[in-house]
Amino acid sequence: MTETVATDDQDPETLRQRALSALLTARDRTALLTGCVEDPDLTAQHSPLMSPLVWDLAHIGNQEEQWLLRAVAGQEAIRPEIDPLYDAFEHPRAERPSLPLLPPSEARRYAAEVRGRALDVLERTPFEGSALTQAGFAFGMIAQHEQQHDETMLITHQLRKGPAALSAPDPEPLSSPYTGPAEVLVPGGPFTMGTSTEPWALDNERPAHVRLVPPFFIDTTPVTNAAYQAFIEDGGYDDPRWWAPEGFTHIKAHSITAPLFWRREGGQWLRRRFGVTEAVPPDEPVLHVGWYEADAYARWAGRRLPTEAEWEKAARHDPGSGRSMRYPWGDADPTPERANLGQRHLRPAPAGSYALGESPLGVRQLIGDVWEWTASDFLPYPGFAVFPYREYSEVFFGSEYKVLRGGSFAVDAVACRGTFRNWDYPIRRQIFSGFRTARDVTPGDGVADGLVDGVAGSRRTEGDANGRTGGA
Repeated sequence: MTETVATDDQDPETLRQRALSALLTARDRTALLTGCVEDPDLTAQHSPLMSPLVWDLAHIGNQEEQWLLRAVAGQEAIRPEIDPLYDAFEHPRAERPSLPLLPPSEARRYAAEVRGRALDVLERTPFEGSALTQAGFAFGMIAQHEQQHDETMLITHQLRKGPAALSAPDPEPLSSPYTGPAEVLVPGGPFTMGTSTEPWALDNERPAHVRLVPPFFIDTTPVTNAAYQAFIEDGGYDDPRWWAPEGFTHIKAHSITAPLFWRREGGQWLRRRFGVTEAVPPDEPVLHVGWYEADAYARWAGRRLPTEAEWEKAARHDPGSGRSMRYPWGDADPTPERANLGQRHLRPAPAGSYALGESPLGVRQLIGDVWEWTASDFLPYPGFAVFPYREYSEVFFGSEYKVLRGGSFAVDAVACRGTFRNWDYPIRRQIFSGFRTARDVTPGDGVADGLVDGVAGSRRTEGDANGRTGGA
């Protein structure tokens, strides 16, 4: 079992160009998300769960200044007095509108000044020496940080009331409904989880280590709106049998009866999406559900959520070679033909899309479209080491947070790979989250005991999905 080399070419100049492209792409997206509304919308708090957009804008610049100008280049602080205002741990989101934040025009000037200096630093910094500059890590980290805040700002746009401010073409429709197998058999055995070679991987993705996973079945595609509607119509939100006790208490206390942004009107399910109301598309992956909802659906369907290790094995492990790849399709970077990423669209693609992005076992849409809840708590890997600061990962480890994998249409490729780990509270629903389900192998499946990689005829299995999972 091996881990693949992270990129086709880790030459410093190639990585420097990659860093430049990632930083510019992120800033273009930031400009779009903050330039499509007027200043009052930038300074308003559209939900107590989110910061004002103008806070995100200046925070992006402040983080870039602290890491690229100060830590890498050793420059003096431009505006040290604003550091506390944009410290995410010092001020909870609900408090941020009351802070003396930079107004929009000043925040833009500050972020632009930092960026101009940062590009000069990028041009002259050797990609060697310290851990921060090795392979351009600090520049990759900052590009990922900005894209993560761009995703956060896109969530704020979804929560914002009023007319649409953003637009994008829809994903390509399927020429015909997906009719492939509802689930895939993943053979048991060891595989390499995590990474020690991806140059810009964050600390919680490291190090690469071997995990032993028994055989299991996993949905070929994420659970669809139509499948989730069946759960609702069957009284799923009113039946405590399917819910973790604390989850059932939460949905009843908050009168939750459907995914966030859904409503029932005239016998039809509607949803609000970026300022537009539309019928819920039956063939899209379900979106804006919390972990408790995903877990309840899986129980109702006679299944379960996959563990984080199971999800990663389905996404990265190639039974033919025994190695772990960067992505389900191999080691090449994502392309529009393989995955729905980067806010290229403002919705998931229909379940069953992106045949070119499927895994060696035939699992689809593991990267992009929707973040996928897993059964696992957010915990460190064996051998974990903090880098470059505790507050990125370590302070969140524990049973409070559940892991999500795979990214969504709102995630840029620089911040999405087969090893990337996201986490959130199980009650969170404003995020672009969905899920797929899994199940254990049983005697009735006709699968040989102890099935491991290399057994012929185990690549795909139809299974009995009962019309409730994946592309059903």
